Amino acid sequence: MSKLTVKTEGDTHVVVTRRFAAPPEAVYRAHTDPKLLQKWLLGPEGWSMPVCISEAKPGGKIRYEWTNRKGGGFHLTGEYVELEPYSRIVHVERMFLPDRTPDNHVETRFDADGTGTLMTVRMTLSDAKTRAAMLSTGMEKGMEASYVRLEGML
Repeated sequence: MSKLTVKTEGDTHVVVTRRFAAPPEAVYRAHTDPKLLQKWLLGPEGWSMPVCISEAKPGGKIRYEWTNRKGGGFHLTGEYVELEPYSRIVHVERMFLPDRTPDNHVETRFDADGTGTLMTVRMTLSDAKTRAAMLSTGMEKGMEASYVRLEGML
């Protein structure tokens, strides 16, 4: 439906937006249901997510483990802070690449937009250096590949 946009705010924020041709309920569900997450949240081609824990409730655990066909891999852990079904998710996550990154506080909104959904993800990193390191990983390319996959599922 639309291309991903990534913008920075201040020293510590990253704001990602994307429109989907599906209602907020469907896009929200795809962000919380482990069976759905394993199908689309894969980044660039060639990656899979053999482990996906998503306990979508306040205090619920998050654990995603990715691997590629070349023996590479990494994982993410976190916890849900707030969930407003079909409109908002707040969670904290940390990557292990293999070293642990500082916590990333993430708020994802799902707003009705005509016949679709405008998704806005606002990430708050610990400092400017951490944000710069995250942006230098090619995260934008991986996110877009995942969201194209999600769009196809919706």
